[in-house]
Amino acid sequence: MNKKISLGLTLSLIAIAIAVTFILTSFFSLQSFNKNVVDVNEKAKKYDAIQTLDSYVRDNYYGSINESKLKDGILKGYVQGLDDEYSQYLSADEYIELKKSDSGESVGLGFTLAPDESGYIRITEVLEGSPAEQAGIMPDDMIIQTDGADVTETGFDEAVASLEGTEGSSVSLTIRHEGVDTAYTFTRSTIDVVSVTSEMLDSYVGYIKISAFKENTPDQFIAALEKLTANGAKAIIFDVRNNQGGLTDSLQECLDPLLPEGVVATAEYKDGTSKTIVYSDASELDLPMYVLMNENTASAGELFAASLKDFGKATTIGMTTYGKGVMQETTEFEDGSAVILTVAEFRTSKSESFNKVGIVPDVMVANEVEGIDSQYSKALELAAQ
Repeated sequence: MNKKISLGLTLSLIAIAIAVTFILTSFFSLQSFNKNVVDVNEKAKKYDAIQTLDSYVRDNYYGSINESKLKDGILKGYVQGLDDEYSQYLSADEYIELKKSDSGESVGLGFTLAPDESGYIRITEVLEGSPAEQAGIMPDDMIIQTDGADVTETGFDEAVASLEGTEGSSVSLTIRHEGVDTAYTFTRSTIDVVSVTSEMLDSYVGYIKISAFKENTPDQFIAALEKLTANGAKAIIFDVRNNQGGLTDSLQECLDPLLPEGVVATAEYKDGTSKTIVYSDASELDLPMYVLMNENTASAGELFAASLKDFGKATTIGMTTYGKGVMQETTEFEDGSAVILTVAEFRTSKSESFNKVGIVPDVMVANEVEGIDSQYSKALELAAQ
């Protein structure tokens, strides 16, 4: 026998369903509202604190306020408050300098400097093809004067700052070489920073050192790799010791000719999404490979070593790496300033993240004796077998 539900009961059930739906919707809406209210209140407290401080400073500070520097300082403080060692706010001028550095080009004279105990400036490195090299300047020469000012009086920072300038401008220096002082006038020029060096070692072992991954690094890397393989290299040693990283695109271009086809590395973002950051085509180098790394190998330098290690293409030698497995993105604002923000954690497609852990080498070797590169010697020993 069929049972029927009365119209009154049906209406009652509908009313109950509507009431329950309303209650649940109101409950979750209230939760969301309360959360938003807390967020708004917290933000208001932060802005109120800044406003209170700003009012106090403007009423009582004895000196004058540079509004541009004040703004940059506030924004720098905000990013520093994240307590993330890799995130930073850059003023417009600082961002210009970063882009120059990333490009692999610099405007200058072409030497690396360090303070000397004498009070003068010691030249530690002279770049190939630079104005300094063309003038015959040598490592360990001393800069005595800049534009007629004695370096011991101006100090290291001010003297180095006086060497900076635009392309085509000139600077006068007095440089001491083996006790003899000579006056020079240099014209600043654009210099390609060399981030890749190479040579053929004994037993036809190729050696490539990568100091950083800049925009021009892939061209230098490919040229070095092709030269060594064309000259009969039977194995390759890659040296990424003290390589602090750089640009992911440049890293990919360097890894591509070494690895098999497929996804090499991915980045994992806050919202759970994953993005391929290194991909390799089907072309791969079929030679024994070895990677030198140390405790100062970080970021893209580590990912270079990890990729070759995890895909079974290379033996890693040296010490456990630094452990920087997070990625930053740089966003430019309308006024030319920028923020560098940690946005993701990266890893190879075959292993877990090495962030804060580092990469353990296949062959652990420490450089324990000053002046003796035991890591390099071990790599050459293995590669020459």
